[in-house]
Amino acid sequence: MNMTDSFTIQKKEFNSNIYDQLEANHYAKDLWPIVYIISDNKIKEAYVGETTDTFKRMEAHLKNNTKSKLTTIHLIGSQIFNKSATLDIESNLIKYMSGDGKFQLMNATLGLANHNYYQKDEVYWGIFKSIWDELRSKGVAKHSLEYINNSDLFKYSPYKSLRKEQVDALKDMLHVLLEGNYETAIMEGGAGTGKTILAIFLFKLLVTDIEDFNFREFGDKEFEFIELVNRVKEKFPNPKIGFVVPMSSFRGTLKKVFKNIKGLKSGMVIGPAAVTREKYDIIVVDESHRLRKRKSIGAYIGAFNNAAKRLGLNPEETDELEWITLQSKKAILFYDKQQSIKPSDVNQEHFDELKRQKSTTVKQLKSQFRVLGGNDYVEFIDKLLSCELTETDKKFNSKVYEFLLFDSVKDLVSEIKSRDNESGLARTVAGFSWDWISNKDGKKHLNDIKIGDVELKWNGVAEDWINSENAINEVGCIHTTQGYDLNYAGIIFGNEISYNKEKNEIVIIKENYKDSTGRQADTLEQLKEYIVNIYKTMMLRGIKGTYLYACDANLREYLSRFIPTKITEISISKIEILPVNEVEPYVNAIPVYHHNVAAGAFEESQQIAHMDWVKPPESLQLSKEHFACRVVGESMNKIIPNGSYGVFKKYYGGGSCNGQIVLVEHTDLHHNNFGSNYTIKEYQSQIYQNEHGQNHESIILRPISTDENYKDIILTDDDFSSYRVIGIFECLL
Repeated sequence: MNMTDSFTIQKKEFNSNIYDQLEANHYAKDLWPIVYIISDNKIKEAYVGETTDTFKRMEAHLKNNTKSKLTTIHLIGSQIFNKSATLDIESNLIKYMSGDGKFQLMNATLGLANHNYYQKDEVYWGIFKSIWDELRSKGVAKHSLEYINNSDLFKYSPYKSLRKEQVDALKDMLHVLLEGNYETAIMEGGAGTGKTILAIFLFKLLVTDIEDFNFREFGDKEFEFIELVNRVKEKFPNPKIGFVVPMSSFRGTLKKVFKNIKGLKSGMVIGPAAVTREKYDIIVVDESHRLRKRKSIGAYIGAFNNAAKRLGLNPEETDELEWITLQSKKAILFYDKQQSIKPSDVNQEHFDELKRQKSTTVKQLKSQFRVLGGNDYVEFIDKLLSCELTETDKKFNSKVYEFLLFDSVKDLVSEIKSRDNESGLARTVAGFSWDWISNKDGKKHLNDIKIGDVELKWNGVAEDWINSENAINEVGCIHTTQGYDLNYAGIIFGNEISYNKEKNEIVIIKENYKDSTGRQADTLEQLKEYIVNIYKTMMLRGIKGTYLYACDANLREYLSRFIPTKITEISISKIEILPVNEVEPYVNAIPVYHHNVAAGAFEESQQIAHMDWVKPPESLQLSKEHFACRVVGESMNKIIPNGSYGVFKKYYGGGSCNGQIVLVEHTDLHHNNFGSNYTIKEYQSQIYQNEHGQNHESIILRPISTDENYKDIILTDDDFSSYRVIGIFECLL
């Protein structure tokens, strides 16, 4: 199907003459389901809708005080639209236009369509992408879908479909707002469980007029939600509410998000000290585990003291958690104790004490929404960093998530840059194991991080570093990444974290930890808890993949037991091609084939005169059967590194290859690494009996690799006619 021919987009003036214009639109006139966008370029606002009765819907919009101010309508119709398709396209338009930023949307629709229907992915997603491209050409949208997918405005938009667990959590929070017995709700969930999205969703719901809502996507809970929201609106008709974000960097990012969502304002996003200035009906706190006490807070100490005194509290005995509970009638706290990373964070005991109060309810968020590796990956890294995995546990393996250990920090950084070019939002981050030299006057040109011959620089900006211009060439830390999503995260474990083989435990080397405030932990065990939490939090940033490098050799060896290793593609020195006048074939030289084991390279008809000749290893007893070629791929990297040259001896049959490494040609075998019908594997021959008791042979071509994704190739009788061993591996050149 040609997507550009499957729909039409007609632009009309949106005024009282719209009915005459609709008479000329086949889809509107004949009551086809359509999608529409009403907008105005002066006020930069738009409304997205779908209907099967366009005339009636336009009449309602023209009577609406806000929508009647819009001036232009785009009608999107198609002969293959059905109700499910238009609901889906409407939902996608709302999500992507809210993330595009050209218009603020008047839509208050929350809980957008997320249902399946016939050919949703196969046909209608392609149609939507074509619709989007045409809307960009008409000036209704600005950015590509790929760009929007990576934007904070899209990631943290309240125009998202909620999963069942989130819908249940939303209902619980509405009940807390209504019930007099409860003053506080603590929503507990690990990194990636959707806490920030749910917090913004709730906040948007609280500030939006009820008549603008569409609750249809709450399914059988629709009427229950309508009743709950109505009751909340009655109880808090004009609520004084605040959205508290403790970390200044992430707070700045969410201010930008709120500024671009109609009904929300950047001023609604505040720091904890701001709540001491006035009382609030409702306070929503994101990342509440980063609320602070008066310890190791640096330059913030003056503002902290003043804020405490405004409430008549002793600065040395209070904390920001107390300020929140004192200044709000209702408080919703999103909390994860495993993301507490500094001595300045409120003591976990204070949260535990709050949980025990009768006026507090605690709810759990368990499903993983960020990381494609899901809860399996989360549980794996929990066990990995607590040293609970055993020798019987297999290395992490996922078809949908890339989790790799690099043996070269240079390669890790290079891979992150490559991923950033492909999909954007790939960043390198590290533990605080190096001084931040480049932030001092006169030293901005210096590099901070030195690992072998690799030199790197810490983040050049503190606020919204993830989206800063030079972020891809810098290294972020926990303070610039906590709360953010990445597509790929490259994480450098610094010199402050190691592994004790005898005790099977992670150990911390305090003198190598350069965060001066973090080092003020009460005990080494507490410091270890903070540092492990830092790495765990960073390892839950990457949506599509996480790459690791460990500076400490013991830690690197420990991690390699449970994480697939990305072996450095060794830099092969140029082989020494002997001048023709110095070549004594098979005396001081063997032929080298420059075909990367390509088909036809080993035919007898190849002319020796056209070959290059190289000096063989001194230990090799030469014969006319020896040759060399370059080996490409990781399937034998424990013995033959990717990119190295191997020396082989031609094989004509007549002797056993069992247990040896062989170069095999197979007419039905297409090996991705070589781009040909050749592979190199360890050869094993087995005899088995069929159902009639007859002996048969099978050949197993076995990889010897650190990458467990490579599997045995099993050849049986039917395969023998199309395969042959070309050569036996002798040694590396």
